[in-house]
Amino acid sequence: MAQLTPIRPSDMPSILTAVGARLDGTAEAAFRRIAATWPVPPEQVDTPAHHAAAIALARSLGIGTLDEAPAAAFSWDGRYIRTRSEASVLVHEVAHWLLCPPARRNLPDFGLGAGPETGRCAEANAARCVDDAQAQEEETLTSLLGILLEAGLDQPAILAFLEQNWLEGWQRPAAIAAFTTTVARLSARGLIDDTGLPACLAR
Repeated sequence: MAQLTPIRPSDMPSILTAVGARLDGTAEAAFRRIAATWPVPPEQVDTPAHHAAAIALARSLGIGTLDEAPAAAFSWDGRYIRTRSEASVLVHEVAHWLLCPPARRNLPDFGLGAGPETGRCAEANAARCVDDAQAQEEETLTSLLGILLEAGLDQPAILAFLEQNWLEGWQRPAAIAAFTTTVARLSARGLIDDTGLPACLAR
């Protein structure tokens, strides 16, 4: 996913302050976790340590990993996450696994259709078993959960937050409502605590 409207780095502090002031409760706490990862030094983007931590997170949850590029098959093949991707992509796949109903975890790309890095797209799309609305809802929840996982791992979560357009139209009430609603849904599922920390990191 590409960021729709670029934001100048010099504007980020005031934007983060303004958005944080319009949130409360768990939504505010979750946002502040993400905002705390700004600014991001260039040398702290997708480091070997970040990559290793993403793989360690997957393995701690019992998720299989395979040292291969997703283009060789699938990002998730029903057993393994392929790990020759950016650390943020691996964390996003872990978030997919956490959100996916167990009955769909054995399907390539979680039964959602081919992901952007999947090589065997026709097979992944043939295994799709959700409609567009469900796929979009799950992707939205996965996006924010993955970002909060990155923040919990002390990785530059703000970059994915920008890339996945959570600050698009930040001045509008709809943007605040979308973030607040998504946080509430993650909390209701027990996937994050009231500070915005993903439950799997609080063990």
